[in-house]
Amino acid sequence: MVVGSLNIDRIARVQRLPGPGETVAAHTLLRRFGGKGANQAVAAARQGAAVTMIGCVGADADGAAYRKHLMVQEKIHVQTIKRIFGEPTGTAQIAVDDQGQNSIVVAAGANAKLTAAIVRANAGVIRRAQVLLIQLEIPLPAVLDAMRIANTANVPIVFNPSPLRPDFPWGRAALHTVIVNELEARQIFGWPVVDMAKILSKWRQQLDQHRITQLLITRGAQSTLCLTREQYFTVPTLTIKPVDTVGAGDAFAGPFTTRLAERCPLEEAIVQANCAGALTTLKPGAQEPMPTRAITERMACLRRS
Repeated sequence: MVVGSLNIDRIARVQRLPGPGETVAAHTLLRRFGGKGANQAVAAARQGAAVTMIGCVGADADGAAYRKHLMVQEKIHVQTIKRIFGEPTGTAQIAVDDQGQNSIVVAAGANAKLTAAIVRANAGVIRRAQVLLIQLEIPLPAVLDAMRIANTANVPIVFNPSPLRPDFPWGRAALHTVIVNELEARQIFGWPVVDMAKILSKWRQQLDQHRITQLLITRGAQSTLCLTREQYFTVPTLTIKPVDTVGAGDAFAGPFTTRLAERCPLEEAIVQANCAGALTTLKPGAQEPMPTRAITERMACLRRS
């Protein structure tokens, strides 16, 4: 089960990202399907997961096209994606430079209308899920109600707290896995990731206070860090030259959650997620380059050899 956002991405390729008050020319402009929630749903579906998504789109052509895309192309259950009249489907304006780095501005549109009441109306679907995957690109009351329902039904929660919100009430919900990048980890826990190995006891105290069972920290081309109450280890990722880093984090979260639902060993789940995330950066866009399970596993085997 994925609860999250759906956006139409408009991606401008530029030589370099603009500074404050600066205008730069774009090489190309692409229109793609995006949004962190839908991206993660697609990433999981391509790894073989049976995915249902709760979210909102506008009662417009973009929303109709998005629902059809998810249902027909990605085999995702869309009955729980609500159409909102009077609001446009969410959009993201994305600039990507020649080094693959990006800058993103999001207009929530219909995503902002995903209420706690809509989530509660689909509580039965959440309770039947093997895993709940959720982010912060939707209103906080909807996030918290989804987590409450999952906790009550003992459904593990994978939480990608992005974009980070200072008002998220850490400790209210029990979180099986939290996936963050280096900057997010420092903002949440207060310490630089580079010093983690030296102060593991303090990090573990933070996990207990935040009610987190395991923490994954992605670091781009560097190894992914994993911390639990019993383990601390790193998992190398693929060595590649990125074309576009949009959606790489989402391409990690979906495959990891799929392996978690399958009860895959933790380190192997991270290996697969690392490969999927890296492969997604080889082409522009968020969803289009996300790899299938077969391709992901093939690259994981090559990495081991």
